[in-house]
Amino acid sequence: MAVLGIAAGSANWFTALALGVTLLKCLLIPTYHSTDFEVHRNWLAITHNLPISQWYYEATSEWTLDYPPFFAWFEYALSHVAKYFDPEMLKVHNLNYSSSRTLLFQRFSVIFTDALFVYAVYECCKCIEGKKSGKELTEKPKFILSVLLLWNFGLLIVDHIHFQYNGFLFGLMLLSIARLFQKRHVEGAFLFAVLLHFKHIYLYVAPAYGVYLLRSYCFTAVKPDGSVRWNSFSFVRVTSLGLVVFLVTALSLGPFLALNQLPQIFSRLFPFKRGLCHAYWAPNFWALYNVLDKVLSVIGLNDKWLGSGVPACSPALSDSLGHLRLHSDGCVGPRGFLRCLILCALSSFLFGWHVHEKAILLAILPLSLLSVEKADDASIFLILTTTGHYSLFPLLFTAPELPIKILLMLLFTIYSISSLKTLFRKEKPLFNWMETFYLLGLGPLEICCEFLFPFTSWKLKYPFIPLLLTSVYCAVGITYSWLKLYVSVLTGPPVGKTKKK
Repeated sequence: MAVLGIAAGSANWFTALALGVTLLKCLLIPTYHSTDFEVHRNWLAITHNLPISQWYYEATSEWTLDYPPFFAWFEYALSHVAKYFDPEMLKVHNLNYSSSRTLLFQRFSVIFTDALFVYAVYECCKCIEGKKSGKELTEKPKFILSVLLLWNFGLLIVDHIHFQYNGFLFGLMLLSIARLFQKRHVEGAFLFAVLLHFKHIYLYVAPAYGVYLLRSYCFTAVKPDGSVRWNSFSFVRVTSLGLVVFLVTALSLGPFLALNQLPQIFSRLFPFKRGLCHAYWAPNFWALYNVLDKVLSVIGLNDKWLGSGVPACSPALSDSLGHLRLHSDGCVGPRGFLRCLILCALSSFLFGWHVHEKAILLAILPLSLLSVEKADDASIFLILTTTGHYSLFPLLFTAPELPIKILLMLLFTIYSISSLKTLFRKEKPLFNWMETFYLLGLGPLEICCEFLFPFTSWKLKYPFIPLLLTSVYCAVGITYSWLKLYVSVLTGPPVGKTKKK
């Protein structure tokens, strides 16, 4: 850990970390990319060539535009740079088009827009409360947090191999969180409102923002026990927040409201006809339910225990559990807000409608901020991030990427565990025997799925088995992390008080 101490004491360690991960992203340019590469190429073509009135109606490709308007304008802006790389990529009817110049543009556009994520991480590091005895100890949590965010394994493979723009979007979210920590509430609300109109999945955590801003900004006085003084409610402040949200929404949806296209946009943004589960089972409650339903159907007991088929499910279920704590005193203070945000994200992931496996990053990244301040949060983070990241392995199913994903995951996981154990070495162990046994089980699971199963006779008849095993095994760890986090909130010290050390 001497190297860590030297790095933490250096004035340029953050710049070195940012440049180092940028170099790694450049090295990943030639790797496999998913259908999302064609999705975004098609959106570039749509926004570049067609009038705004046709953006959400164009259906030449199956990959229709289904993100909010701000992201459509983002693609429009990128398209005016893309035309200098390869104009052929901007033809709407040029389906599944690819070239070396198209690849370079798409990859570099993700790397370039990640600059916002880097800045957001820098701002978040300012909000971390370090130790008070010595410069090295003060800087160490910030250094660890920078690595956990900038070098996050899941974000690297999802954006820079699989291909998406999550870094840019998470940059907006982390920056809004940092602004709330810095008591710049209106700016934080503005950034989150903008984020919602870039990608609507962040609606999952909107309740945490709403309750926290209402309580911590719109009420100007707080009692010693942490509760608010109801006569201190500020209509000026709530009006300012409402105006910010209204103006952002008007700028985003106003042109489409004028074109009477809001129903069409909402049908694209919320396609509930796609069904409860995504094609790749996300490691959540529904993965466990589906497997149990299948097992019981084989032995003829599913009608008795589960009823027939998947139960009726309202999309509102995704946030119902996250709301419970938000209506109590638990959402006082920026760290209480952050905890509620993570609970909303995890509840939505576990019980939401048509959840994509990549949505686990919505909980992992903000939990990184808490992991460097409390040992209990570090324990939850390590379980969640290890299982959540491993659940992303099936996204990269081609042979050349196998050693890359294993090596990157091992490096990130080993660093996360060793650095957080060192940070909290004077406190209780981060894992109990059961948690250690579960995490070590990921090794045999990977050997079975990647190295043994392909050579069995089941490969042709049951090709889905590795995916099923991965999803179900990881669902257990993610559900356990959610329960552990939820219990820690319910049993934590009262608002305004801290546990005695």
